[in-house]
Amino acid sequence: MTNHFELAARIKADANLPTEHGNFRMRVFVDEEGSEHSVLSVGLDDSSAVPLVRIHSECLTGDAFGSLKCDCGPQLQASMARIQEEGCGAILYMRQEGRGIGLEAKIRAYALQDKGLDTLDANLALRLPADARSYSFCADMLSNVGVDKVRLMTNNPLKIRGLQLNGITVEERLPHLVGRCKLNDHYLSTKQKRMGHLIPEQA
Repeated sequence: MTNHFELAARIKADANLPTEHGNFRMRVFVDEEGSEHSVLSVGLDDSSAVPLVRIHSECLTGDAFGSLKCDCGPQLQASMARIQEEGCGAILYMRQEGRGIGLEAKIRAYALQDKGLDTLDANLALRLPADARSYSFCADMLSNVGVDKVRLMTNNPLKIRGLQLNGITVEERLPHLVGRCKLNDHYLSTKQKRMGHLIPEQA
């Protein structure tokens, strides 16, 4: 794992961010490929509690445009509100659009989904991985802001494993189930049945 000194050189900005959910501290990191990621945090310096953490992969269509094809936008908003309520936590906003395949490929996959393929088969039809994301840099970011133990809001076992393999202890997994609707029900069922996500059948 990248050590504290090496990672600190990649912090490019640090400022307060007022939002409709409350005030966050926002720190921007740049990885070795030049991608910009951020940590939005509350109370990390003022609490001895194990922080509540959410790893959120960028989703332009859901986060910015309110797409109903996924649950990403509601997940982001709910995690911001929940962390403010807790008073100690962080959101890692990772520039890994479309499970790491990028925006163009994601929209190409959407076109195949419109023809009947599920999210997994659409990626495979484009000769792309089902999930190309990595979570090692997430662990580096957490270490840099002084976090080595987390309570993780996630339905994805790969996020738990990605942190644990890189030195972050996941003391508790908290389900994060919001935003399900008729238009994304098949998407979430595919995650649950074919990708191992911890989503109840009728979440």
